[in-house]
Amino acid sequence: MRKKKQNKGFKFRPFSIKQKKLLFFWEKGSPFANKDIVIADGAIRSGKTIAMLCSFVRWTLKHFNNENFILAGKTIGTLKKNVIGPMQQILNSWGIKYEYNRSENYITISGNTYYMYDANNEKSQDRLQGLTAAGALADEVALFPQNFVDQMIGRCSVDGAKIFMNCNPSSPYHFVKIEFIDKAKEKNILYMHFTMDDNLSLSEKVKERFRRMFSGVFFKRYILGLWVQAQGLIYDMFNESKHKVQTIIRDYKEFYISCDYGTQNATVFLLWGKYLDKWYLIDEYYYSGRDKGKQKTDNEYYDDLINFVGNRRIKAVVIDPSAASFIAVIRKNGKFKVKQAKNNVLEGIRNVSSALNDLIIQFNDKCTNTFKEFFSYIWDEKSIERGEDKPVKIMDHAMDAIRYFVNTILYKNCGVSVFK
Repeated sequence: MRKKKQNKGFKFRPFSIKQKKLLFFWEKGSPFANKDIVIADGAIRSGKTIAMLCSFVRWTLKHFNNENFILAGKTIGTLKKNVIGPMQQILNSWGIKYEYNRSENYITISGNTYYMYDANNEKSQDRLQGLTAAGALADEVALFPQNFVDQMIGRCSVDGAKIFMNCNPSSPYHFVKIEFIDKAKEKNILYMHFTMDDNLSLSEKVKERFRRMFSGVFFKRYILGLWVQAQGLIYDMFNESKHKVQTIIRDYKEFYISCDYGTQNATVFLLWGKYLDKWYLIDEYYYSGRDKGKQKTDNEYYDDLINFVGNRRIKAVVIDPSAASFIAVIRKNGKFKVKQAKNNVLEGIRNVSSALNDLIIQFNDKCTNTFKEFFSYIWDEKSIERGEDKPVKIMDHAMDAIRYFVNTILYKNCGVSVFK
């Protein structure tokens, strides 16, 4: 164990009325002091996360000593970025000493131990078994598997335990909405809905910028803070008059290839070039072994890649990590650097939507297969009924390749915290 104390403190801004309610709901005399769970949902950048974190830390230190607590996020990386970093700054601002064990992922404060957990898949719940906790904070809980949330709540068996959960809205059939928000009264839950107006630190200019980032279902969820169903076209903001441009010579400064690799399904290479402040899809390679009646080998695809690139200097080939055999061929030949794509589907779709809204990606008119897919890429209605947002896995190969490029190269430093 090593002691870790950052010098940087948190710069507090005035709290809104709703943030203050979240901060003090558990205090003696509050009409909500007996609530077992608090859920704060709503728009991005609405101030719910910081208010909840401050409330959670104050509550644990005021009511407990030598107890265990759960800090959970979709991944340890996002948990450290969204919760642990701000938590350290807040403790420093309050003058509270703490010890941070980075290798074992826990923090100790005044005898209490705060263990960090990822809720990345169904097996994540196994790591919680055997723990007795006095409370939990679940950040971005709508991204968690339901069995993890159920296990987390079951672990909090100390007298007086409370569960703190925050999230951005998802499907109206999501278990967080169905099992907790809709049953708030019978399950003794305090439910709070936040908008960007509840964050007094945001200027109108900043709020307007966030409003411009989204359209369709993402606008309704991340700006209006509504639990609405994804339906119809995924990229309903795609407009040929705005995004489709003539195939002309431009003085591109950087080049990337993004690749969706298939065996019987289509293999797609997309050639991207940067010109001024935008990225252009210059050209596409699209080969379907099923449609052509002949599947190509990895070496044949590599030869096609060489011919497709020509004499351009490619910074990297961005490719789905699951395409192990083709990655091995590319690396063996040594001509191109391979960059494994960030393959979070929903995060990628959100980022592509933002890139389309901001007109930072455009498409040469020769990329006909890509345009066909834009107008056939739809949400899967059967998944929606299960509370999940998933695309229909038909005619999605160029869409996947676009997502790999945008999520891995254009938004490499953004991550999910953009949607907090």
